Amino acid sequence: MSNVVITAENLGKRYTIGHQRGRGDQTTFREVLVQNARNLWNKSRDLIAGKPVIAGDTLEEVWALKDVSFEIKRGEAVGIIGRNGAGKSTLLKILSRITEPTTGRVTIKGRVASLLEVGTGFHSELTGRENIYLNGTILGMTRAEIKRKFDEIVAFSEVERYLDTPVKRYSSGMYVRLAFSVAAHLDPEILIVDEVLAVGDTAFQKKCMGKMGSFSREGLTVLFVSHNMMAIKSLCRKTLWLVDGYPFKIGSTDEIITNYLRDTITLEDNHLPSLVSKLPPDPAIRIVDFRIAQNNRITIDLLTSEETLIEIEYEVLQATWGLRIYFDLCDVYQDIIIRSFHDENEDEVQKMMPGIYKSTAIIPANMLSPRNYEIIIRATIHNIRTCTGDGIHLIVNVKENRRINLGYPDQKTPAKIRPTIHWRMENILK
Repeated sequence: MSNVVITAENLGKRYTIGHQRGRGDQTTFREVLVQNARNLWNKSRDLIAGKPVIAGDTLEEVWALKDVSFEIKRGEAVGIIGRNGAGKSTLLKILSRITEPTTGRVTIKGRVASLLEVGTGFHSELTGRENIYLNGTILGMTRAEIKRKFDEIVAFSEVERYLDTPVKRYSSGMYVRLAFSVAAHLDPEILIVDEVLAVGDTAFQKKCMGKMGSFSREGLTVLFVSHNMMAIKSLCRKTLWLVDGYPFKIGSTDEIITNYLRDTITLEDNHLPSLVSKLPPDPAIRIVDFRIAQNNRITIDLLTSEETLIEIEYEVLQATWGLRIYFDLCDVYQDIIIRSFHDENEDEVQKMMPGIYKSTAIIPANMLSPRNYEIIIRATIHNIRTCTGDGIHLIVNVKENRRINLGYPDQKTPAKIRPTIHWRMENILK
């Protein structure tokens, strides 16, 4: 018996969108009447012909998905990643039977529970209690089966106090809590979850991730779309990367995410003015420029044997106590490995006076392992605010060019950093 529970064969989804002609400021009343009459005629004609009614003077066909093929086995947790507009949500809607593909076909074996967006599958006028029974019925469960799971659903969602309140009065977080609880506890064989979990608080997200992880261990199948690479990594061993509706790559999650994160940042030149220009303005400081360098060469392709310089130029606009420049060195899942401030060696809080400065951090040679890292540059006023929003993010690639232990040429370290550690060995037997 085949272990494959989802098979997609050459899936494609085409949408027709409308565009309005630019009318400018000189459009006359008569032209507006004529245009509206033409639109009404076009809509009526499409309606009579059984075609979808689309507003607009001109129509354009757009492929949200094209030639998507894959197989998913029972018990697999599969991540789906890609930029906004890559076709992730469209794919999940096809798999959830919400929309039909234009081309290709999909075969699914098992009961599917979906959580695609806030509000999906709930009736806003019904209470939380009534929606639990409604969703269970849609999934094909009997009232007795739903009743048996009812207390568990309510306990997981933590919305017992509002159970008899119409869900239209729920906050988005409460809505997601109840929706996920229903989808996760009504015995699905396949669980499909979109980015909707990002609406919930951190504690509930962690709770949901644990639940989905237990599904996979119990032999259930999970499809998970998220922009949170750490969440994808912790849950999924296999990941599908979509680019403009096409399946760009599918394979090991570690490999796919590493390549995806590196691909998402494009560099206009070595001084990266585009990244600097996106920083929000702040009355205390302005980042002027920054660069990563090795051996007097500006680069994002680093060597393990060279020390790495992180140079940050900035203008202090007003005298400020506790103004600090710092960087985070993270792995590609945004776990912080090193955090370092420009004033770490000072014994007391410093006052920065107006002027233009350059601060340079030096990462010693043979500190970094051969892998991709993310360097994040920020400025902050201690205990008051962050001055640079989300900061400047840059992916760098460290390549091996000198083995530390030449006696073991095939050895590769799993460590995220590998500083040179000096050992001492003594023969203590006399």
